[in-house]
Amino acid sequence: MPVEWGSRVDVHVHPSRYSRHGALFAEKNRVEYSPAGLLREMDTAGIGWGVFLCPRLAPTLEEGLQNVSEVATTSGGRFLPTGTVDPTRGEDEVAHAIELWSRNHPRLRGVKLYPGYLHFDVTDPRLEPVYRWAEQARVPVWVHQGDTSDPDGLIRYARPIFLDEVAVRWRAVQFVLCHMGNPWMEEAAEIAYKNENVYTDTSGLLNPFAEHYDGQIRRMRTRLHHTILAVGDVRKILYGSDWPISSIADAVGLVEGLDLPEPDKERILGENARELLGLPEDLAR
Repeated sequence: MPVEWGSRVDVHVHPSRYSRHGALFAEKNRVEYSPAGLLREMDTAGIGWGVFLCPRLAPTLEEGLQNVSEVATTSGGRFLPTGTVDPTRGEDEVAHAIELWSRNHPRLRGVKLYPGYLHFDVTDPRLEPVYRWAEQARVPVWVHQGDTSDPDGLIRYARPIFLDEVAVRWRAVQFVLCHMGNPWMEEAAEIAYKNENVYTDTSGLLNPFAEHYDGQIRRMRTRLHHTILAVGDVRKILYGSDWPISSIADAVGLVEGLDLPEPDKERILGENARELLGLPEDLAR
């Protein structure tokens, strides 16, 4: 029987119309690849909100923001919209993105950066206005770290260690180090441990196309547990799925199966994100 809409938060979902492989992952996970399908999965898991990370593959900044805004509106506010920008397109593109975020999309709850996919360093000076805007708007910056699902990605741009310099320089900005930097999970744990303004999420740690998937889940749960111990503060850990790369059931199950006290698991599944994003304790129908 479905769980009532609850206090849990998925900080990493992609119900985008602009995706190269989303439908393939959804088919493998046997889920419906649509915002409505995702909401049904969230309902079953007691998840009230999902952070819709702006698609990097939208043809223009305007179209990407329109996609997240439309989905946020039709979901009744359950999907929280974010923006994105590619600094390799130049300073004018960055300035245009910030203008759109500031003037046309004041409801944005954060920014997502894709350094490994788009081949830029998080310390790139062209990103300074992005971090400044996030500081002034008081919204987090999500940063893709670790492996990419695109073989054209360059993961040397996605090492967690480089986020340390940015976190030190921008202490007033909250950063979400995505995917626990997998495979560099210990390195990601150090960045989150060292920097008060860095969180990390549990998204995208499972590959449904892998052989011996059940064994992969067991192995990743052990690695996740060790990473949380290395961070040393469960309040820095955020639940995320990377849907449709993982189904909500598998992503939540990864956290629910951890050898941690139940209050700590529920903090990861919702309380930490609610505090970070300023969300209420529950989502009323």
